[in-house]
Parts: sequence; C-alpha cells; structure tokens
Amino acid sequence: MSQRRSSGRGGQGGSRGGDGGHERNVSRPTGRGLTVRVKSANKRTVSSARWLERQLNDPYVAEAKKQGYRSRAAFKLLQLDDKFHVLKEGARVIDLGAAPGGWCQVAVDRVGERGKVIGIDLLPMDPIPGVDLIQMDFMSEEAPDVLKRLLDGGLANVVLSDMAASATGHSQTDHLKIMALAETAYDFAKDVLAEGGVFICKVLQGGATGELLKLLKRDFADVKHVKPPASRSDSAEIYVVALGFRG
Repeated sequence: MSQRRSSGRGGQGGSRGGDGGHERNVSRPTGRGLTVRVKSANKRTVSSARWLERQLNDPYVAEAKKQGYRSRAAFKLLQLDDKFHVLKEGARVIDLGAAPGGWCQVAVDRVGERGKVIGIDLLPMDPIPGVDLIQMDFMSEEAPDVLKRLLDGGLANVVLSDMAASATGHSQTDHLKIMALAETAYDFAKDVLAEGGVFICKVLQGGATGELLKLLKRDFADVKHVKPPASRSDSAEIYVVALGFRG
C-alpha cells in the first residue's frame, strides 16, 4: 500500500494451517540458544546489523520457524486468543493486513474445518490450506465488497487488523497514520460482525483514542488495550480488543 501498506508482519515460513491443531500450538518459546553478535561489515550498515542481530537472537523468530509459522507475529495472536478465547471452533474470521499469513495460520488452526478464514493484503501470499487469501489493497473502494461476498451472505465472528503504515520516525505522524487504518478497519468491521463478535486491531502506545474509542465503547460490551508478550518491548504497538459486539 505504499505509505499505507497493509502488512505489518515480516518473515516467511511454512504453510501451516487447516488441521485444527489448537492443542499443539505453543504460544511462548520453549527455549533459547546462545547469543549471536553481528558486525557491520561487507557493506552492511549499523542499523541493518542491529536488525539482523535482533532477529537472530529473538526466541519468537526461532520458535516460529520451529512450529512452521510464517512470522513471529503469529505468537501475538496466539497469546491474545489464549487470554480472550475469541477464535472459537466454527468461527468466521477476517484478517486485514494478513501478509505473510501468520495470523491466518493461527486462525485456521483454531476455528477448525467448520470455521472460515479470509485474509487480505496488498502483498502476495503463498496459499494456506483452508484460508481464502486475497491480494488487494484493503483501502480500495472495492475491497469491502469482495470480502463480504466471500462470507457468502453471512456475518463474521472476528475481524482482525494488524495493518501498519510505513513508519516515518515522527511519533505523532505515525500515530495518526495507524489510527486512520484502525478507523477504516472498524468502519468495515461494524458492517460485517455478528452480534457478540470481536474486533482486534493494532494501534500505537496511547491506544485507540478519541472518536474511535468512544465508538468502540458504545458498540461493544468490553474494550481493552493489551500488549502481548510477543510484542517487542521496544515497539510502540499495542492492541485494542473489543469484545461482545452489540450489533
């Protein structure tokens, strides 16, 4: 999405999904190895060396590879669901900003064969068994109707958004950009959620603010801000979890 790309989850991995393996999911790393140091050499910048070092020493990156998830971000959704139990057997789930597919992998595992999972992102994604994946800009006018058609006339039980705008380094600007994505995600969610449904959306520290928070508190029975353990401590991201859509 250029400035407003819908992907917030880096990394690639296997095509896990579709086998109802809820009980096998581990939402925290099972162990850590030796610390790896990376030097800025061979035309590698200091910032890229730091990023690579963080990746190599991140237990969630290693655990994602071990469990076959496409990104470490899968553990954020696993931990949110362990806490709030929103991905119920048979649920219908829409994942906005789905690339590379880690959240879709978690969702299809947990809702099982009777459920339905739809993911959309501007970036291409390898197929995931049991998931309808769409390569499209969610911010386009056509996207909401395409997603609604995939619900086959029904409603969704859960709408997820891990969308993130490209960072500028200016905190106030970045906050405004991600809040615009969050507000657009909720405008869509309120049109497709069934009564009792759930909306989970990434925002930045300070949480969902102003008009959006007022709308969520009006339309849902309970609204919380949560930073799952898998969210890096130096990241400003946090998730708003809205439970019990009033319809």
